[in-house]
Amino acid sequence: MDRTAQLTARRAERDIAYDPPPMADSLHIRAARVLEANWTGTSTVPSRGLYPHQWSWDSAFIAIGLRHLSPLRAQTELETLLGAQWGDGRVPHIVFNPSVPLDAYFPSPDFWRSSTAGRAAGAPRTVQTSGIVQPPVHALAAWLVHRADPGLSRARGFLTRVYPRLAAWHRYLLHQRDLGGGGLASVVHPWEQGMDNSPCWDAPLSRISPAPARSFRRADLDHGAAEDRPTDLDYGRYVRLATEYRDGGYADGSGDFAVEDPAFNALLIASEHALAEIARELGATGTARHARAERLTAALIERMWDPAEGMFFCRDVRGDSARGDGARSDGARSDGVRGDGVQGGGPAGVLVPERSVSGLIPLLLPTLPRDIAAALVRTAHGPHFGLGDTTRLAPSYDLLGEAFDPHRYWRGPAWFNTGWLLERGLRTHGERERADALRTAVLDLASATDFAEYVDPYTGEACGATGFGWTAALALDLLHNEPARDEPPWDAPARDPHDATQFAVNELKGGDRG
Repeated sequence: MDRTAQLTARRAERDIAYDPPPMADSLHIRAARVLEANWTGTSTVPSRGLYPHQWSWDSAFIAIGLRHLSPLRAQTELETLLGAQWGDGRVPHIVFNPSVPLDAYFPSPDFWRSSTAGRAAGAPRTVQTSGIVQPPVHALAAWLVHRADPGLSRARGFLTRVYPRLAAWHRYLLHQRDLGGGGLASVVHPWEQGMDNSPCWDAPLSRISPAPARSFRRADLDHGAAEDRPTDLDYGRYVRLATEYRDGGYADGSGDFAVEDPAFNALLIASEHALAEIARELGATGTARHARAERLTAALIERMWDPAEGMFFCRDVRGDSARGDGARSDGARSDGVRGDGVQGGGPAGVLVPERSVSGLIPLLLPTLPRDIAAALVRTAHGPHFGLGDTTRLAPSYDLLGEAFDPHRYWRGPAWFNTGWLLERGLRTHGERERADALRTAVLDLASATDFAEYVDPYTGEACGATGFGWTAALALDLLHNEPARDEPPWDAPARDPHDATQFAVNELKGGDRG
């Protein structure tokens, strides 16, 4: 029996007591019960109702929390996901559970047709997946999972097996997805960035003709209120984009939607640093990967940083300011400097003038210049996001923006994974008091909302699903990481996985090694 099962099982009268004995309704036990309820045997679903399959970045965040309960289960989570990797290196955003009825989720496997439409890209034959991707948090998660129990990781050859897959994943993003020519990865669908319905996509999506409403059925409305979900018009555009990508054999570079996103690329950079640490653990130097992470950080600043606004903005690679699509050309940047610093030229595309929490996530990067980190902290705590003032968790979108909606999916609500990333970023850059306050807010709201998918940024009211996987997992991670710690998030020190405070029953310590 692994420690997750030990923690969530009903204790018999003569069971050996925990040391210290936890309260039955304590936050860590409640979080563990969520993860146990969502566990399928090989992976964890985000929620049993709305999201009944394995999601890519959800699994990475879930593994980060699971490592405190069962390092073996956390390793298995990532191994299951990477086992569905395509031959070209992409990690699909959904791995479908064949036991789930097709009509339980849309788009379903029969829409994506991965094994046939994705044949040229090396889609696996034995498992059905989607054909798009999600943010690359996976190397960061793998490194943290290894650090939770290095002995188990080495005994199982965990890093040895996942490193080549993670390296191939990064190669795919850095080569096949460099659609803007500046070294950064582009997303080719709003679902890839993870913040599906963000106003950042409104201008790029306006070029896409929606699929007819009669051509698909929205299963998401079976589980959530229509006013909290994307509109039918936006959903039709999502379906059109996915259909065209599928019908093109999932080849990159020809679509009308291509956007460089700050959070997506910041997580890629953080994972490059993590891959460097993994390489060192496996006997290499890791120097080249750290250097690549530094080059990517410089490109992120050149292509997406706006010093006058104090944050990063998405770059619409296919945008053209002459078309009046609502985006801002480099020549019109408030600092008067073109993004690539070259006279007479500039990076492909235009900046999208929408303030999203995505533009704050690069605070996670440890080598971000001090002035940029300080500006991001000011912006997060200023009137547009109100962190620590009018809001306890940063909203997903500008409080003062015309498109702000405190309940509609990614157009205003606050999410726990972005709260976790910002807490790590604040701590990384020495903002201990602000990080402590955000940590407390994440834990309080996770508890009060029964681990909601997201919350109203003003009131903390639960929105979306409850018993949400990454909310429970990241609450566990914050519970186990004491506020005094200031290590960069990809190089947290190892903890003794058999310490009694990590909830192992005394007589069954190490029981998840089987």
